[in-house]
Amino acid sequence: MTTDHLTHNRPPRRTRHAASKVPEVTVFFWIIKVLTTGMGETASDFLAHLFGPIPAVGLGGLALAAALAVQFAVGRYVAWIYWTAIVMVSVFGTMAADVLHVGLGVPYTLSTPFFMAALAAVFVLWYRSEGTLSIHSIHTRRRETFYWAAVLATFALGTAAGDLTASIGLGYLGSAVLYAFAIAVPAVAHRWGTLNAVTAFWAAYVITRPLGASVADWMALSHTRGGLDLGLGPVTLYWTAAILALVTYLATTHKDVRPATAP
Repeated sequence: MTTDHLTHNRPPRRTRHAASKVPEVTVFFWIIKVLTTGMGETASDFLAHLFGPIPAVGLGGLALAAALAVQFAVGRYVAWIYWTAIVMVSVFGTMAADVLHVGLGVPYTLSTPFFMAALAAVFVLWYRSEGTLSIHSIHTRRRETFYWAAVLATFALGTAAGDLTASIGLGYLGSAVLYAFAIAVPAVAHRWGTLNAVTAFWAAYVITRPLGASVADWMALSHTRGGLDLGLGPVTLYWTAAILALVTYLATTHKDVRPATAP
């Protein structure tokens, strides 16, 4: 029997595939992302009022560390694990921006460019190390580390930017309208072919933070501050319920699970 005959009859070798650690970017992704940003904003403020700023930051940091530990431990994307980590990043990212402003007295005009520089540094290091910033490539521990560092920086940046526009006269509703128009810019630019998919994604991702936070603040805060005065606690519960409903739907239907790709 010849070698060619053996090769011909040998069972085909199975191609190893790497499971993605992040969800497929669908309309559900963007809706839940905006909801987590708003929920993180009001939850952070609610916890700070309930426990005090320092204990709240400590609790937020521990919850974030636990959520990320579970996220890194699993070998693939799991809806409730991933979105729990995003919620904790949202809460702690808000706290980080607020600590700089409220606790240390750093104005938003300085904290906003600071977090912008931090995000740019993450992107530069990520690209130099991996040669891509695409979320479709999150298959290794190192890329996942860069991904979550970028996510944390976007939340802190978005918080500072949203508070900056609200404090210069736009108010929370005005800021929400501004960022609603702003988030359409990368989408339209990508649709017209003037902006690549990776840049468009991260631009929109950053803008979701001040968009969701501005809407949540407008709903929660008092009439004297330009809000609907629904309260921090109730708004946090409403947005959490919406997140739970959508994540449960995705965990059941797997509509946001991207097919595994060859490494």
